[in-house]
Amino acid sequence: MKTGLQFRLHQQLALTPQLQQAIRLLQLSQLELEAELRQIAESNPLLEFAEDAEPDPDDEGEFAEANYTAPTAAAEPAVDSDPSDATEWSDSGSSEQPIDFSSSGSSSSSSGNSSRDDDGLEPQNAAPETLQEHLMWQLNLSSFDAREKAIATVLIDALNSDGYLTDSLDAMLAALPPRLDATLDDVDAVRRRLQGFDPTGVASLDLRDCLRAQLEQFDPATPQRELALSIVNDELDLLARNDIARLARRLRASEDETAAAALLIRSLDPRPGAALDTTPVEYIAPDVYARKLNGYWQVSLNPDSQPKLGLNQHYCSLIAQARGNDASWMRGQLQEARWLLKSLESRAETLIKVADAIVRRQSAFLDYGPEAMHPLVLREVAEEVGMHESTISRVTTRKYIHTPRGTFELKHFFSSGVSTEDGGSASATAIQAMLRKLVDAEDPRKPLSDQSLAEELNGKGIQVARRTVAKYREALRIPSSNERQRAG
Repeated sequence: MKTGLQFRLHQQLALTPQLQQAIRLLQLSQLELEAELRQIAESNPLLEFAEDAEPDPDDEGEFAEANYTAPTAAAEPAVDSDPSDATEWSDSGSSEQPIDFSSSGSSSSSSGNSSRDDDGLEPQNAAPETLQEHLMWQLNLSSFDAREKAIATVLIDALNSDGYLTDSLDAMLAALPPRLDATLDDVDAVRRRLQGFDPTGVASLDLRDCLRAQLEQFDPATPQRELALSIVNDELDLLARNDIARLARRLRASEDETAAAALLIRSLDPRPGAALDTTPVEYIAPDVYARKLNGYWQVSLNPDSQPKLGLNQHYCSLIAQARGNDASWMRGQLQEARWLLKSLESRAETLIKVADAIVRRQSAFLDYGPEAMHPLVLREVAEEVGMHESTISRVTTRKYIHTPRGTFELKHFFSSGVSTEDGGSASATAIQAMLRKLVDAEDPRKPLSDQSLAEELNGKGIQVARRTVAKYREALRIPSSNERQRAG
């Protein structure tokens, strides 16, 4: 019996704790990274944030030298915002198109966080009143009897932040205690009384119901009130398209009267509860900027998005004086702190490298818009920057880039390709933009079918099947040709 030895060579990547940490930091968003670093800094005295550092006249500038600095992070000018004056809403029951409530009363007031009291201290504002608290205060002052108050309390609890009921009246009835012996009519009667509370229109079932409740509060002598009620009841889809001429014909009224009624509707508040919404507004802060300088697109990190984390110089100076286990523990903490700072530097370098590769690939989109978007997959960027596809996936998830065309998640620039006549390919994003343009330009009396849209795209050199057009149309939430014709 013979025995032999076999030798095999293979490579294996060992994920050290430091490498695991670097990978984890890479996939975190800005907010998650900030929270993660603060948690780490709390357990490691050798780390501190710049705003937490105590300035020492003898050690001026030491934190700045030890602090992690994002590479190539040029200072950025303030980004001009372009807020829309109009709040847009759509009636889910009638039309995909939004109604422009330009004169809506749902304006939010400034919080005044930057202001100070006369004594120089920051103002201490009381906790804002919620919609439910505001309505319950009115309920307790109303003439509701005990049974009606019990029904009203259940309804108020079921309102969402916009003031609408989130469940059906049947569900509200089922939520009531059996001892009340309430009927569906009882629930609806209480709901209609709640609609007259401030803000008017709360406890509505949908947009149509909300607008109707507000119009009914107007004096009956209000000009065009009845015409506005007719539009809300039957013609919201035409109002959404601002088709005043057709509205006038349908309602047998003059165009001036119809326009006045439309203006009255647009003065209403489509989200009556929003003014009392205490949910804090979340804003997306871009991780990187893309701007064109001297004819070339350039990418830079947003310096405000980079963590200002560094070594605590006071504790670092104590390491030399420590002895025994204390010295060993502090040296270990110092090593972990240095690994963390190096991981942050690597994260920033990877982010800028990947963003730069994406911008160079999609410069046509930045120059000309969605129709010029090129097909792009993770593998192409991975090969260009010399990284694995999984790394590209991590660094493009929940990372945002600000461009002259808006702020986008980096993943927005990736899309599959469709063949063209010249042997090239067009991205799915570009085809969707072309599809939207074709639908917007069609004759509303003869909307294009999916087959016709496919033929139009084929005529432009885009080889796309009817079922692909249908898939893209549904992704864009564009109704079918039959539905568009009925709406027109």
